[in-house]
Amino acid sequence: MLTPKQKKTLKQLAHSRKPVVQLGSAGLTESVLAALDEALQRHELVKVKIAAGDRDERDKIIQTLVESSKAELVQRVGNIATLFRRNPQNVVIRFK
Repeated sequence: MLTPKQKKTLKQLAHSRKPVVQLGSAGLTESVLAALDEALQRHELVKVKIAAGDRDERDKIIQTLVESSKAELVQRVGNIATLFRRNPQNVVIRFK
């Protein structure tokens, strides 16, 4: 579980990053989940762009992404979700 201070740090780090994973009209597929898992292993902090119809649908997709990837939701702004998952073998982001 992230502390408020850690979330603030992650938001600052994520600000300049571009979305690494994008969900299109095909929706949530196994290949999207695999791409998200790989991106989280490599970067730990990942932005996901969700091109879904309405807010409720995006919320459900984000919840599924968080649960299936075992990541934590750092923030959600519009159709962009920022996820974080620590990689114990290769720590990329260190907190002070």
